[in-house]
Amino acid sequence: MREKLLALLREEYPDIDFEESDELVDDGILDSLTVVGVISAISDEFNVEIPYEEIIPENFNSIDAMAELIEKYQ
Repeated sequence: MREKLLALLREEYPDIDFEESDELVDDGILDSLTVVGVISAISDEFNVEIPYEEIIPENFNSIDAMAELIEKYQ
């Protein structure tokens, strides 16, 4: 799951190193518009719907957090 997600995000956002930080949102690497794009890419690729209440920085701060979120809703 993690590797497939990482490949997807690298393809969509080649300028962002998703493995470099575990505070992608908190450090300003991902802004709100990018998070919306990430959610859209995840929804399309993994066929999951992420509930509004799960759209919080903690769930998008790291590749591992995003992978856990996907697994939770698959």
